[in-house]
Amino acid sequence: MTEVLTIGRVGVDVYPLQIGVSLREVETFGKYLGGSPANVAVAAARLGRRSALISRTGADPFGEFVHDALRSYGVDDRYVTPVAGLPTPLTFCEIRPPDDFPLYFYRYPKAPDLEIHPGELDLAAIREADLFWATVTGLSQEPSRAAHAAAWRARGRAPLTVLDLDYRPMFWPSPEEAAAQVRAALAHVTVAVGNVDECEVATGARDPHEAAKALLDMGVELVVVKQGPAGVLGMTAGETVTVPPVPVEVVNGLGAGDAFGGALCDGLLAGRGLEDTLRRANAAGAIVAGRLACAPAMPTAAEIEAVISELPGESDA
Repeated sequence: MTEVLTIGRVGVDVYPLQIGVSLREVETFGKYLGGSPANVAVAAARLGRRSALISRTGADPFGEFVHDALRSYGVDDRYVTPVAGLPTPLTFCEIRPPDDFPLYFYRYPKAPDLEIHPGELDLAAIREADLFWATVTGLSQEPSRAAHAAAWRARGRAPLTVLDLDYRPMFWPSPEEAAAQVRAALAHVTVAVGNVDECEVATGARDPHEAAKALLDMGVELVVVKQGPAGVLGMTAGETVTVPPVPVEVVNGLGAGDAFGGALCDGLLAGRGLEDTLRRANAAGAIVAGRLACAPAMPTAAEIEAVISELPGESDA
């Protein structure tokens, strides 16, 4: 049985091998698996979880690369299918540490991962997965939106049904439409994860504590708010914890959130306490932020443990 089943965006990340310069000046690139749900599945697999991805690619060599990459990372690719006539998406970025990483998405005329149809879903697999992870991007267009709704109906708000708030403005006509779709989706999930901006889109509140409380009021059981240098807030009806960030010399911050997500999945499945789970997720994100790529950079459990052991106070724990 699948432990972590993710659905949504997949493609190819084309990252410059020169750091601190514009794409206009870059001469060489590396090619990597991309797309947040794909990377979360990889991160969970790196931590020993049986993971799988539901998505679609173009019927092209880049799509074949996606399958090769998923298999190489131990992610089940049986639910990733081709779409004739649509190219596999490419994503370019500029790497300007510590905090400037412009993204350029090539998802035209439409991304295949938005062509997931409800009738093609393995609803039994979705229902039986220990953890089901979806992102807001999958709600931006049909038929993907309807497929997500069908998946959530099949799960019936089973525990560990996660929505990554993952708001990308370029995928939506307006923030208002995104907010409406997110609020509708929140009624079907038990865990919500996002940064301050994403939580504000969902709730209208920018204060992390107010946003978390608003998300709990919408029926979510666990809220995780990523606050950058202010750390991570985790909140349930009976517990609130704030975990400080892990210091790191940033190389590329783009995969850190997906590493965080994979470690969050692992912690939730293991039944760890909220603070311990978030500390490990922070450590995973920091490790990837200190590396160039996303999917190949996802840490092992031993690497996370090594970072945790160096944190202040851990030696006395």
